[in-house]
Amino acid sequence: MSIATSGGPHLLTVGQLAELPDDGLRHELIEGELTTMPPAGERHGSVAGRIAAYVGHHILVNGLGRITGAETGYLLRRNPDTVRAPDFAFTSIDRLSGPPDRTFSPIVPDLVVEVASPSDRLADVTRKALMWLDAGVRLVWVVEPETEVVIVHRPGDAVTLLRGADAMLSGEDVVPGFAVHLHEIFG
Repeated sequence: MSIATSGGPHLLTVGQLAELPDDGLRHELIEGELTTMPPAGERHGSVAGRIAAYVGHHILVNGLGRITGAETGYLLRRNPDTVRAPDFAFTSIDRLSGPPDRTFSPIVPDLVVEVASPSDRLADVTRKALMWLDAGVRLVWVVEPETEVVIVHRPGDAVTLLRGADAMLSGEDVVPGFAVHLHEIFG
C-alpha cells in the first residue's frame, strides 16, 4: 500500500514504517510500499518454532552470534526503502558491532529462514529469497511445511532441494557445525 496524493503515490520510508501503530499484523516495506501479512497458521508457527529451537540452540550454546524471530525487521535498501521480516534469522558475531538496534536492523543477517504459508505462491517466495541474497544474505532456507521440502538458496544461483525424512539440512559454513534431519523440523 502506498499513500496516494494529488502528485501520485507517496512511498513510505523506514521511519514512517517504524511509527505505524501496532495493529497486531506483520508489516513489511517493499520499495516504499507497505505490505501486510495476516497472522500465520499453527502448522507454519510450529515449523518456524522448531527451526528456531534447533538452530537457535546451536547458535547460542556455541556463541556464534545473534538470532531473531519473525517480528524482526531488516533494512535491506534505501530510496525507496525496503524492510523485510523473515521467520528466523542469524547474524554472525563477527559482523555485530554492539547491542541490538531499537528499530530495524541495518545489518543484513547471514542466514534467513522463510517458512511458506499455504497461501504463498512459489514465485513470490522465490522473489523474497532472491531479495535476501541480493541484499547480502549468505544462506536462505525456504521451508515448505505442506510438502515437507526445504529449498536452500546460496549466492551465485546455487539452489538445492531437500526432501525426505532423512535429508539433512546443514548450516554449511554460515552456521558451522549445525545439521538436522528434516523429520526433526517437520515433526
